Amino acid sequence: MSARDKLRQLEELRRQTLEGGGAKRLARQHERGKLGARERLDILLDQGSFVELDRFVEHRSVDFGLADQRIPGDGVVTGYGRVDGRTVYVFSQDFTVFGGSLSEAHAEKICKVVDLATQNGAPVIGLNDSGGARIQEGVASLGGYAELFLRNTLASGVVPQVSVILGPCAGGAVYSPAITDFVFMVQGISHMFVTGPNVVKTVTHEEVTLEELGGASVHSTRSGVAHFSHPTEIESLGAVRKLLGFLPSNNAEDPPLRPSEDPAARADEELLDVIPDVPTQPYDMHEVIGRIVDDGDFLEIHSGYAGNIIVGFARLGGRPVGILANQPAVLAGVLDIDASRKGARFIRFCDAFNVPIVTLEDVPGFLPGVAQEHGGIIQNGAKLLYAYCESTVPKLTVITRKAYGGAYDVMSSKHIRGDLNFAWPTAELAVMGPKGAVEILYRRELEGAEDREARIDELESEFRERFAHPYLAAKRGFLDDVIDPRETRARLISGLEILQNKRQRNPPRKHGNIPL
Repeated sequence: MSARDKLRQLEELRRQTLEGGGAKRLARQHERGKLGARERLDILLDQGSFVELDRFVEHRSVDFGLADQRIPGDGVVTGYGRVDGRTVYVFSQDFTVFGGSLSEAHAEKICKVVDLATQNGAPVIGLNDSGGARIQEGVASLGGYAELFLRNTLASGVVPQVSVILGPCAGGAVYSPAITDFVFMVQGISHMFVTGPNVVKTVTHEEVTLEELGGASVHSTRSGVAHFSHPTEIESLGAVRKLLGFLPSNNAEDPPLRPSEDPAARADEELLDVIPDVPTQPYDMHEVIGRIVDDGDFLEIHSGYAGNIIVGFARLGGRPVGILANQPAVLAGVLDIDASRKGARFIRFCDAFNVPIVTLEDVPGFLPGVAQEHGGIIQNGAKLLYAYCESTVPKLTVITRKAYGGAYDVMSSKHIRGDLNFAWPTAELAVMGPKGAVEILYRRELEGAEDREARIDELESEFRERFAHPYLAAKRGFLDDVIDPRETRARLISGLEILQNKRQRNPPRKHGNIPL
Protein backbone atom coordinates (compact mmCIF):
# COMPACT_ATOMS: atom_id res chain seq x y z
CA MET A 1 0.00 0.00 0.00
CA SER A 2 1.19 3.49 -0.77
CA ALA A 3 1.36 6.17 1.89
CA ARG A 4 -1.84 7.72 0.52
CA ASP A 5 -3.60 4.35 0.62
CA LYS A 6 -2.59 3.94 4.24
CA LEU A 7 -3.86 7.42 4.98
CA ARG A 8 -7.20 6.60 3.40
CA GLN A 9 -7.29 3.41 5.45
CA LEU A 10 -6.68 5.45 8.62
CA GLU A 11 -9.49 7.84 7.69
CA GLU A 12 -11.87 4.92 7.15
CA LEU A 13 -10.92 3.30 10.47
CA ARG A 14 -11.42 6.63 12.24
CA ARG A 15 -14.83 6.98 10.61
CA GLN A 16 -15.77 3.53 11.88
CA THR A 17 -14.81 4.44 15.44
CA LEU A 18 -17.31 7.33 15.32
CA GLU A 19 -20.20 4.97 14.64
CA GLY A 20 -20.21 3.25 18.03
CA GLY A 21 -22.96 0.65 18.06
CA GLY A 22 -24.43 1.98 14.83
CA ALA A 23 -27.15 4.36 13.69
CA LYS A 24 -30.05 2.12 14.77
CA ARG A 25 -28.84 1.80 18.34
CA LEU A 26 -28.15 5.53 18.54
CA ALA A 27 -31.70 6.16 17.32
CA ARG A 28 -33.02 3.95 20.14
CA GLN A 29 -30.92 5.98 22.56
CA HIS A 30 -32.58 9.14 21.26
CA GLU A 31 -36.02 7.54 21.60
CA ARG A 32 -35.32 7.05 25.29
CA GLY A 33 -34.61 10.77 25.57
CA LYS A 34 -30.86 10.21 25.84
CA LEU A 35 -27.94 11.61 23.87
CA GLY A 36 -25.07 9.62 22.40
CA ALA A 37 -21.66 9.44 24.06
CA ARG A 38 -20.02 11.80 21.57
CA GLU A 39 -22.98 14.18 21.49
CA ARG A 40 -22.58 14.65 25.21
CA LEU A 41 -18.92 15.53 24.84
CA ASP A 42 -19.81 18.10 22.17
CA ILE A 43 -22.09 19.85 24.69
CA LEU A 44 -19.73 19.58 27.65
CA LEU A 45 -16.50 20.74 26.03
CA ASP A 46 -15.46 23.90 24.22
CA GLN A 47 -16.23 23.58 20.53
CA GLY A 48 -13.60 21.63 18.63
CA SER A 49 -11.39 21.07 21.68
CA PHE A 50 -11.87 17.33 22.21
CA VAL A 51 -8.88 15.09 21.49
CA GLU A 52 -9.62 11.37 21.61
CA LEU A 53 -7.32 8.73 23.07
CA ASP A 54 -7.43 4.94 22.62
CA ARG A 55 -10.03 5.09 19.85
CA PHE A 56 -8.91 1.74 18.41
CA VAL A 57 -8.88 -0.26 21.66
CA GLU A 58 -10.93 -3.47 21.56
CA HIS A 59 -11.73 -6.11 24.15
CA ARG A 60 -9.63 -9.27 24.28
CA SER A 61 -12.37 -11.77 25.18
CA VAL A 62 -13.21 -14.85 23.16
CA ASP A 63 -15.90 -16.59 25.26
CA PHE A 64 -19.67 -16.41 24.69
CA GLY A 65 -19.24 -15.34 21.07
CA LEU A 66 -17.33 -12.15 21.91
CA ALA A 67 -14.53 -13.10 19.52
CA ASP A 68 -16.84 -12.10 16.68
CA GLN A 69 -18.10 -8.91 18.37
CA ARG A 70 -15.32 -6.37 18.43
CA ILE A 71 -16.14 -2.69 18.17
CA PRO A 72 -13.36 -0.05 18.22
CA GLY A 73 -13.39 1.92 21.46
CA ASP A 74 -15.11 -0.92 23.36
CA GLY A 75 -18.00 1.14 24.66
CA VAL A 76 -16.28 4.21 26.07
CA VAL A 77 -14.95 7.41 24.47
CA THR A 78 -11.94 8.82 26.32
CA GLY A 79 -9.64 11.80 25.92
CA TYR A 80 -9.21 15.42 26.90
CA GLY A 81 -10.56 18.80 25.94
CA ARG A 82 -11.26 22.23 27.36
CA VAL A 83 -13.95 23.92 29.41
CA ASP A 84 -13.75 27.71 29.22
CA GLY A 85 -10.25 27.30 27.85
CA ARG A 86 -9.00 25.10 30.70
CA THR A 87 -7.91 21.47 30.20
CA VAL A 88 -10.12 18.65 31.49
CA TYR A 89 -9.91 14.88 31.03
CA VAL A 90 -13.09 13.02 30.16
CA PHE A 91 -14.63 9.65 29.55
CA SER A 92 -18.09 9.06 28.12
CA GLN A 93 -19.59 5.58 28.24
CA ASP A 94 -21.43 4.51 25.08
CA PHE A 95 -24.61 2.56 25.84
CA THR A 96 -24.93 1.60 22.15
CA VAL A 97 -21.86 -0.67 22.49
CA PHE A 98 -22.45 -3.70 24.74
CA GLY A 99 -24.81 -1.54 26.80
CA GLY A 100 -21.83 0.51 27.94
CA SER A 101 -20.72 -2.47 30.04
CA LEU A 102 -17.26 -2.32 31.56
CA SER A 103 -14.71 -4.81 30.28
CA GLU A 104 -11.05 -5.05 31.18
CA ALA A 105 -10.08 -2.97 28.14
CA HIS A 106 -12.90 -0.47 28.78
CA ALA A 107 -11.62 -0.01 32.36
CA GLU A 108 -8.03 0.42 31.20
CA LYS A 109 -9.11 3.32 28.97
CA ILE A 110 -10.84 5.10 31.85
CA CYS A 111 -7.97 4.45 34.24
CA LYS A 112 -5.55 5.96 31.72
CA VAL A 113 -7.39 9.31 31.60
CA VAL A 114 -7.74 9.42 35.40
CA ASP A 115 -3.99 8.80 35.68
CA LEU A 116 -3.27 11.52 33.14
CA ALA A 117 -5.57 13.94 34.97
CA THR A 118 -3.85 13.25 38.28
CA GLN A 119 -0.33 13.49 36.85
CA ASN A 120 -1.04 16.68 34.90
CA GLY A 121 -3.24 18.45 37.43
CA ALA A 122 -6.55 18.75 35.60
CA PRO A 123 -10.15 17.86 36.51
CA VAL A 124 -11.59 14.54 35.37
CA ILE A 125 -15.23 14.25 34.29
CA GLY A 126 -16.98 10.92 33.88
CA LEU A 127 -20.19 10.58 31.86
CA ASN A 128 -21.68 7.32 33.15
CA ASP A 129 -24.17 5.29 31.09
CA SER A 130 -23.48 1.62 31.64
CA GLY A 131 -25.15 -1.69 32.32
CA GLY A 132 -22.37 -2.54 34.76
CA ALA A 133 -19.61 -5.13 34.62
CA ARG A 134 -19.45 -7.17 31.40
CA ILE A 135 -20.65 -10.56 32.63
CA GLN A 136 -18.89 -12.48 29.84
CA GLU A 137 -15.49 -11.36 31.19
CA GLY A 138 -16.10 -12.49 34.77
CA VAL A 139 -13.51 -11.46 37.31
CA ALA A 140 -11.50 -9.47 34.73
CA SER A 141 -14.30 -6.87 34.57
CA LEU A 142 -14.56 -6.80 38.36
CA GLY A 143 -10.83 -6.19 38.54
CA GLY A 144 -11.30 -3.31 36.11
CA TYR A 145 -13.73 -1.65 38.50
CA ALA A 146 -11.32 -2.10 41.41
CA GLU A 147 -8.55 -0.47 39.40
CA LEU A 148 -10.81 2.52 38.81
CA PHE A 149 -11.87 2.75 42.47
CA LEU A 150 -8.20 2.88 43.46
CA ARG A 151 -7.50 5.72 41.05
CA ASN A 152 -10.56 7.68 42.18
CA THR A 153 -9.29 7.37 45.74
CA LEU A 154 -5.74 8.43 44.94
CA ALA A 155 -6.98 11.37 42.86
CA SER A 156 -9.30 12.54 45.66
CA GLY A 157 -8.19 15.92 46.94
CA VAL A 158 -5.62 16.19 44.13
CA VAL A 159 -7.85 17.08 41.16
CA PRO A 160 -11.61 17.77 41.08
CA GLN A 161 -13.59 14.69 40.05
CA VAL A 162 -17.09 15.01 38.62
CA SER A 163 -19.51 12.18 37.80
CA VAL A 164 -22.53 12.70 35.56
CA ILE A 165 -25.03 9.83 35.64
CA LEU A 166 -26.77 9.67 32.27
CA GLY A 167 -28.36 6.24 32.36
CA PRO A 168 -28.03 3.16 34.57
CA CYS A 169 -25.27 2.91 37.16
CA ALA A 170 -25.72 -0.21 39.26
CA GLY A 171 -23.92 -2.69 41.47
CA GLY A 172 -20.22 -2.07 42.03
CA ALA A 173 -20.30 0.66 39.38
CA VAL A 174 -21.88 3.10 41.86
CA TYR A 175 -18.79 3.27 44.03
CA SER A 176 -16.70 5.16 41.52
CA PRO A 177 -19.14 8.12 41.40
CA ALA A 178 -19.56 7.88 45.18
CA ILE A 179 -15.84 8.51 45.67
CA THR A 180 -15.79 11.49 43.32
CA ASP A 181 -16.46 15.04 44.48
CA PHE A 182 -19.75 15.84 42.73
CA VAL A 183 -22.52 13.67 41.29
CA PHE A 184 -24.99 15.00 38.71
CA MET A 185 -28.20 13.17 37.79
CA VAL A 186 -30.93 13.76 35.19
CA GLN A 187 -34.56 13.25 36.04
CA GLY A 188 -36.14 10.25 34.35
CA ILE A 189 -32.99 8.75 32.82
CA SER A 190 -30.46 8.46 35.68
CA HIS A 191 -30.60 5.49 38.05
CA MET A 192 -28.14 4.48 40.77
CA PHE A 193 -28.46 1.52 43.13
CA VAL A 194 -26.37 -1.28 44.57
CA THR A 195 -29.11 -3.88 43.97
CA GLY A 196 -31.92 -3.47 41.45
CA PRO A 197 -35.68 -3.78 41.90
CA ASN A 198 -35.75 -7.50 41.07
CA VAL A 199 -33.17 -8.37 43.72
CA VAL A 200 -34.91 -6.14 46.25
CA LYS A 201 -38.19 -7.93 45.57
CA THR A 202 -36.57 -11.36 45.95
CA VAL A 203 -34.76 -10.55 49.19
CA THR A 204 -37.14 -8.17 50.99
CA HIS A 205 -40.39 -8.72 49.05
CA GLU A 206 -40.64 -4.98 48.43
CA GLU A 207 -42.15 -3.80 45.15
CA VAL A 208 -40.25 -0.78 43.87
CA THR A 209 -39.62 0.87 40.50
CA LEU A 210 -36.27 1.98 39.10
CA GLU A 211 -37.19 5.62 39.75
CA GLU A 212 -38.39 4.98 43.30
CA LEU A 213 -35.30 2.97 44.16
CA GLY A 214 -32.54 5.03 42.65
CA GLY A 215 -33.82 7.90 40.53
CA ALA A 216 -32.54 11.48 40.51
CA SER A 217 -35.27 12.67 42.87
CA VAL A 218 -34.47 10.02 45.49
CA HIS A 219 -30.74 10.66 45.48
CA SER A 220 -30.96 14.46 45.38
CA THR A 221 -33.50 14.75 48.22
CA ARG A 222 -33.36 11.65 50.44
CA SER A 223 -30.04 9.81 50.23
CA GLY A 224 -27.85 12.82 49.40
CA VAL A 225 -25.88 10.76 46.86
CA ALA A 226 -26.54 13.29 44.08
CA HIS A 227 -25.40 16.90 44.46
CA PHE A 228 -27.35 18.14 41.43
CA SER A 229 -30.53 17.06 39.65
CA HIS A 230 -31.67 18.53 36.32
CA PRO A 231 -34.59 17.97 33.94
CA THR A 232 -32.38 17.43 30.86
CA GLU A 233 -28.90 16.27 29.92
CA ILE A 234 -28.14 19.63 28.32
CA GLU A 235 -28.91 21.49 31.55
CA SER A 236 -26.86 19.03 33.55
CA LEU A 237 -23.80 19.30 31.32
CA GLY A 238 -24.12 23.10 31.32
CA ALA A 239 -24.13 23.04 35.13
CA VAL A 240 -20.91 21.00 35.11
CA ARG A 241 -19.26 23.76 33.09
CA LYS A 242 -20.50 26.38 35.55
CA LEU A 243 -19.26 24.39 38.55
CA LEU A 244 -15.77 24.03 37.10
CA GLY A 245 -15.59 27.82 36.72
CA PHE A 246 -15.37 28.14 40.51
CA LEU A 247 -12.68 25.49 40.98
CA PRO A 248 -8.93 25.33 40.51
CA SER A 249 -7.60 22.66 38.19
CA ASN A 250 -5.78 20.95 41.04
CA ASN A 251 -4.86 21.25 44.71
CA ALA A 252 -1.66 23.21 44.01
CA GLU A 253 -3.53 26.09 42.36
CA ASP A 254 -5.78 28.82 43.65
CA PRO A 255 -9.35 29.11 42.33
CA PRO A 256 -9.61 31.23 39.16
CA LEU A 257 -10.17 34.94 39.66
CA ARG A 258 -12.77 36.54 37.45
CA PRO A 259 -13.07 40.35 37.19
CA SER A 260 -16.35 41.69 38.55
CA GLU A 261 -18.09 44.95 37.83
CA ASP A 262 -20.09 44.60 41.04
CA PRO A 263 -18.56 47.26 43.37
CA ALA A 264 -16.77 45.81 46.40
CA ALA A 265 -18.16 48.58 48.61
CA ARG A 266 -21.76 48.05 47.46
CA ALA A 267 -24.10 48.41 50.45
CA ASP A 268 -27.52 46.80 50.15
CA GLU A 269 -30.16 48.63 52.18
CA GLU A 270 -32.46 45.61 52.01
CA LEU A 271 -30.16 43.75 54.41
CA LEU A 272 -31.45 45.96 57.21
CA ASP A 273 -34.89 44.39 56.91
CA VAL A 274 -33.94 40.74 56.43
CA ILE A 275 -33.88 39.80 60.13
CA PRO A 276 -37.42 39.81 61.61
CA ASP A 277 -38.05 41.74 64.81
CA VAL A 278 -39.50 38.59 66.39
CA PRO A 279 -36.55 36.29 67.22
CA THR A 280 -38.52 33.12 66.54
CA GLN A 281 -39.72 34.23 63.10
CA PRO A 282 -37.95 32.56 60.14
CA TYR A 283 -36.40 34.21 57.09
CA ASP A 284 -34.70 32.91 53.97
CA MET A 285 -30.89 32.96 54.18
CA HIS A 286 -30.79 32.89 50.37
CA GLU A 287 -31.78 36.58 50.53
CA VAL A 288 -28.65 37.37 52.50
CA ILE A 289 -26.41 35.36 50.19
CA GLY A 290 -27.88 36.90 47.05
CA ARG A 291 -27.37 40.44 48.36
CA ILE A 292 -23.70 40.09 49.31
CA VAL A 293 -22.12 37.93 46.55
CA ASP A 294 -20.99 39.21 43.15
CA ASP A 295 -24.00 39.92 40.93
CA GLY A 296 -26.19 37.76 43.18
CA ASP A 297 -24.80 34.66 41.45
CA PHE A 298 -24.83 31.61 43.74
CA LEU A 299 -24.41 27.99 42.63
CA GLU A 300 -26.14 25.95 45.31
CA ILE A 301 -25.06 22.35 45.89
CA HIS A 302 -27.32 19.67 47.38
CA SER A 303 -30.21 22.15 47.17
CA GLY A 304 -32.85 19.46 47.69
CA TYR A 305 -31.12 17.67 50.56
CA ALA A 306 -30.85 18.75 54.21
CA GLY A 307 -32.39 22.13 53.49
CA ASN A 308 -31.64 23.42 56.98
CA ILE A 309 -28.11 24.10 55.80
CA ILE A 310 -27.12 25.78 52.52
CA VAL A 311 -23.82 25.11 50.73
CA GLY A 312 -22.56 26.32 47.38
CA PHE A 313 -20.13 28.48 45.44
CA ALA A 314 -20.15 32.20 44.70
CA ARG A 315 -17.66 35.00 44.13
CA LEU A 316 -16.75 37.97 46.30
CA GLY A 317 -14.69 40.63 44.57
CA GLY A 318 -14.05 38.14 41.78
CA ARG A 319 -12.69 35.48 44.15
CA PRO A 320 -14.48 32.12 44.32
CA VAL A 321 -15.66 31.20 47.82
CA GLY A 322 -17.51 28.32 49.35
CA ILE A 323 -20.54 29.46 51.30
CA LEU A 324 -22.01 27.46 54.16
CA ALA A 325 -25.09 28.96 55.81
CA ASN A 326 -27.74 27.91 58.29
CA GLN A 327 -31.24 28.20 56.83
CA PRO A 328 -33.74 29.58 59.40
CA ALA A 329 -36.61 28.90 56.97
CA VAL A 330 -36.11 25.10 57.36
CA LEU A 331 -36.25 23.52 60.82
CA ALA A 332 -35.24 26.94 62.21
CA GLY A 333 -31.73 26.27 60.87
CA VAL A 334 -30.88 23.58 63.42
CA LEU A 335 -28.01 21.20 62.79
CA ASP A 336 -29.08 17.58 62.41
CA ILE A 337 -27.43 14.43 61.08
CA ASP A 338 -27.94 15.14 57.39
CA ALA A 339 -27.01 18.83 57.64
CA SER A 340 -23.83 17.97 59.53
CA ARG A 341 -22.75 15.42 56.94
CA LYS A 342 -23.60 17.76 54.08
CA GLY A 343 -21.66 20.64 55.61
CA ALA A 344 -18.63 18.56 56.56
CA ARG A 345 -18.23 17.10 53.08
CA PHE A 346 -18.44 20.55 51.50
CA ILE A 347 -15.93 22.10 53.90
CA ARG A 348 -13.42 19.32 53.30
CA PHE A 349 -13.73 19.78 49.52
CA CYS A 350 -13.14 23.53 49.82
CA ASP A 351 -10.15 22.96 52.08
CA ALA A 352 -8.65 20.40 49.70
CA PHE A 353 -8.84 22.83 46.76
CA ASN A 354 -7.90 26.14 48.40
CA VAL A 355 -11.38 27.65 48.26
CA PRO A 356 -11.99 30.15 51.14
CA ILE A 357 -15.02 29.39 53.31
CA VAL A 358 -17.62 31.99 54.25
CA THR A 359 -20.01 30.94 57.01
CA LEU A 360 -23.33 32.72 57.56
CA GLU A 361 -24.58 31.68 60.97
CA ASP A 362 -28.04 31.60 62.46
CA VAL A 363 -28.26 28.38 64.43
CA PRO A 364 -30.30 27.56 67.55
CA GLY A 365 -28.31 24.38 68.22
CA PHE A 366 -28.45 20.68 67.37
CA LEU A 367 -31.78 19.00 66.72
CA PRO A 368 -32.98 17.12 69.84
CA GLY A 369 -34.84 13.81 69.74
CA VAL A 370 -34.56 10.07 70.10
CA ALA A 371 -34.24 9.53 66.33
CA GLN A 372 -31.30 11.93 66.13
CA GLU A 373 -29.50 10.45 69.14
CA HIS A 374 -30.00 6.88 67.97
CA GLY A 375 -29.05 7.86 64.43
CA GLY A 376 -25.68 9.16 65.61
CA ILE A 377 -26.01 12.93 65.87
CA ILE A 378 -23.00 12.88 68.20
CA GLN A 379 -20.63 11.44 65.62
CA ASN A 380 -22.24 13.15 62.64
CA GLY A 381 -22.23 16.52 64.37
CA ALA A 382 -18.59 15.87 65.20
CA LYS A 383 -17.88 15.48 61.47
CA LEU A 384 -18.85 19.10 60.89
CA LEU A 385 -16.75 20.21 63.86
CA TYR A 386 -13.82 18.11 62.68
CA ALA A 387 -14.01 19.53 59.15
CA TYR A 388 -13.92 23.13 60.37
CA CYS A 389 -11.10 22.42 62.85
CA GLU A 390 -9.01 20.62 60.26
CA SER A 391 -9.38 23.16 57.44
CA THR A 392 -6.59 25.66 56.85
CA VAL A 393 -8.08 27.83 54.09
CA PRO A 394 -9.24 31.38 54.93
CA LYS A 395 -12.43 31.17 57.03
CA LEU A 396 -14.74 34.13 57.55
CA THR A 397 -17.88 33.98 59.67
CA VAL A 398 -20.85 36.34 59.95
CA ILE A 399 -23.37 35.72 62.73
CA THR A 400 -26.65 37.22 61.58
CA ARG A 401 -28.84 36.17 64.50
CA LYS A 402 -28.63 33.07 66.73
CA ALA A 403 -25.44 31.32 67.77
CA TYR A 404 -26.45 29.06 70.63
CA GLY A 405 -24.73 26.28 72.53
CA GLY A 406 -22.27 23.88 70.98
CA ALA A 407 -23.43 24.95 67.53
CA TYR A 408 -21.78 28.35 68.19
CA ASP A 409 -18.46 26.55 68.66
CA VAL A 410 -18.92 24.31 65.63
CA MET A 411 -19.81 26.99 63.07
CA SER A 412 -16.28 28.27 62.47
CA SER A 413 -15.89 30.16 65.75
CA LYS A 414 -12.61 31.87 66.65
CA HIS A 415 -11.92 29.01 69.05
CA ILE A 416 -11.54 26.53 66.17
CA ARG A 417 -9.37 28.79 64.00
CA GLY A 418 -11.95 30.99 62.33
CA ASP A 419 -9.85 33.82 60.87
CA LEU A 420 -12.33 36.69 60.87
CA ASN A 421 -15.58 36.56 62.81
CA PHE A 422 -18.18 39.30 62.52
CA ALA A 423 -21.66 39.71 63.93
CA TRP A 424 -24.62 41.84 63.04
CA PRO A 425 -26.18 43.87 65.89
CA THR A 426 -29.07 41.37 65.79
CA ALA A 427 -26.75 38.50 66.81
CA GLU A 428 -27.49 36.51 69.97
CA LEU A 429 -24.59 34.50 71.41
CA ALA A 430 -25.43 32.36 74.43
CA VAL A 431 -25.33 28.86 75.84
CA MET A 432 -29.01 28.53 74.97
CA GLY A 433 -32.02 30.64 74.00
CA PRO A 434 -33.48 33.07 76.55
CA LYS A 435 -36.57 30.96 77.23
CA GLY A 436 -34.64 27.78 78.03
CA ALA A 437 -32.07 29.68 80.06
CA VAL A 438 -34.72 31.44 82.15
CA GLU A 439 -36.59 28.21 82.90
CA ILE A 440 -33.37 26.66 84.24
CA LEU A 441 -31.87 29.66 86.03
CA TYR A 442 -35.11 30.77 87.68
CA ARG A 443 -36.79 27.39 88.12
CA ARG A 444 -37.55 27.79 91.84
CA GLU A 445 -38.76 31.35 91.51
CA LEU A 446 -41.05 30.39 88.65
CA GLU A 447 -42.56 27.52 90.63
CA GLY A 448 -43.98 30.02 93.13
CA ALA A 449 -44.87 32.79 90.69
CA GLU A 450 -48.50 33.95 90.64
CA ASP A 451 -48.45 34.53 86.88
CA ARG A 452 -45.75 32.17 85.61
CA GLU A 453 -45.97 33.11 81.92
CA ALA A 454 -45.86 36.82 82.60
CA ARG A 455 -42.80 36.37 84.83
CA ILE A 456 -41.10 34.23 82.16
CA ASP A 457 -41.66 36.98 79.59
CA GLU A 458 -40.20 39.52 81.96
CA LEU A 459 -37.13 37.43 82.76
CA GLU A 460 -36.63 36.56 79.11
CA SER A 461 -36.53 40.24 78.25
CA GLU A 462 -33.97 40.87 81.00
CA PHE A 463 -31.83 37.91 79.89
CA ARG A 464 -31.91 39.03 76.27
CA GLU A 465 -30.86 42.55 77.26
CA ARG A 466 -27.99 41.36 79.46
CA PHE A 467 -26.66 38.35 77.58
CA ALA A 468 -28.26 37.68 74.17
CA HIS A 469 -26.28 40.19 72.14
CA PRO A 470 -22.87 40.25 70.42
CA TYR A 471 -21.05 42.72 72.63
CA LEU A 472 -19.98 40.39 75.44
CA ALA A 473 -18.27 38.16 72.87
CA ALA A 474 -16.75 41.21 71.18
CA LYS A 475 -15.32 42.38 74.51
CA ARG A 476 -13.51 39.06 74.87
CA GLY A 477 -12.19 39.18 71.29
CA PHE A 478 -14.34 36.22 70.23
CA LEU A 479 -15.72 38.52 67.54
CA ASP A 480 -13.44 40.75 65.48
CA ASP A 481 -16.16 43.32 65.00
CA VAL A 482 -19.87 44.00 65.20
CA ILE A 483 -20.82 45.38 61.80
CA ASP A 484 -23.64 47.16 60.05
CA PRO A 485 -25.34 44.50 57.86
CA ARG A 486 -24.87 46.80 54.87
CA GLU A 487 -21.09 46.52 55.34
CA THR A 488 -21.09 42.73 55.06
CA ARG A 489 -20.01 42.50 51.43
CA ALA A 490 -17.23 45.06 51.81
CA ARG A 491 -15.88 43.49 55.02
CA LEU A 492 -15.85 39.99 53.52
CA ILE A 493 -14.05 41.13 50.37
CA SER A 494 -11.53 43.06 52.46
CA GLY A 495 -11.03 40.01 54.66
CA LEU A 496 -10.42 37.75 51.69
CA GLU A 497 -7.80 40.17 50.39
CA ILE A 498 -5.81 40.23 53.61
CA LEU A 499 -6.06 36.44 53.99
CA GLN A 500 -5.07 35.58 50.42
CA ASN A 501 -1.53 34.64 51.47
CA LYS A 502 -2.58 32.76 54.60
CA ARG A 503 -0.21 29.94 55.56
CA GLN A 504 -1.32 27.45 58.17
CA ARG A 505 -0.33 23.83 58.56
CA ASN A 506 -1.65 21.03 60.70
CA PRO A 507 0.73 18.80 62.72
CA PRO A 508 2.61 16.25 60.58
CA ARG A 509 0.63 13.01 60.28
CA LYS A 510 -0.35 10.34 57.81
CA HIS A 511 -4.00 11.42 58.05
CA GLY A 512 -6.57 12.20 60.69
CA ASN A 513 -9.36 9.86 61.77
CA ILE A 514 -12.64 11.64 61.07
CA PRO A 515 -15.60 10.48 63.20
CA LEU A 516 -17.58 7.58 61.71
